[in-house]
Amino acid sequence: MKCINFDQKFADFMAKWTKEHAGEYRNVDAMEADMPRIYMMFLNTPARWLDNVTPGAYFTQFEDAKDLVDWMCEYCRKDIPVPDLLLEQIVAVGKPCERRLLALLKDEGEEVTEEAKMTAIGLLREMESALPKMLYIQWQLERQAQDDLADNALDSLREMGKAVVQPILQELPRANAAGQEAFLDILVNYPGPQQVFDLAVRLFEENPSRRALFASYLGKLGDDRALPVLMAAANDDKCRYMDFIELRSAIEYLGGEAPRREFFEDAEYEALRALEGDE
Repeated sequence: MKCINFDQKFADFMAKWTKEHAGEYRNVDAMEADMPRIYMMFLNTPARWLDNVTPGAYFTQFEDAKDLVDWMCEYCRKDIPVPDLLLEQIVAVGKPCERRLLALLKDEGEEVTEEAKMTAIGLLREMESALPKMLYIQWQLERQAQDDLADNALDSLREMGKAVVQPILQELPRANAAGQEAFLDILVNYPGPQQVFDLAVRLFEENPSRRALFASYLGKLGDDRALPVLMAAANDDKCRYMDFIELRSAIEYLGGEAPRREFFEDAEYEALRALEGDE
């Protein structure tokens, strides 16, 4: 199957349209405002480069899941923008493509690019598919702190809702440090399990440079047993002003009273005061 650059074809169509119709617009803004209509004309105009099929109808001719997903992968391998119209057809075909996309995500071969996998995750999320749930959880267990693929999968797990909680809790003890943090980001939305509270407290205590983040998690869990560790951090002489703001918010949310403190020697505090003065 041919990998045609639809973006370039639309750019060519737009350039020709602009040349022929520029006099019909009072300014560039007016032409840009008309862009959606021009794009619809592009989609519905038979194209010689598609054997006189319209761009809008071209991919709807194909319904084989393997062909469609392999086609998307070929675009990625060739570094040609994947047409939105192809992605829309994959979504339209539905469940057969879900299974093929899951197989793609499991493929460790060099032929499958990261871009193709990132695209597959996005498509499965758009399809609201739960098929890759356990695969996405497995990806978090040995993930790196900076991991675009695992982050994208984590976004999908987050959107799957409460159905991911129990499987995550079962796998939580096997996760590395980065994986535990990733899981916690989801689990704090479902308070209750003791191991979630214990993990949030432990990570708060182990990461003094990121107290604001983990304080927000403890606040979200809504368990006032976290107040002693939050209060201790808020009273710490090394506490930074920006961290204190989140600590105070969590303490007050849990029903406590945050200490009153001054931060006149804190550079972040002084910078904010200066901005407020400018206003």
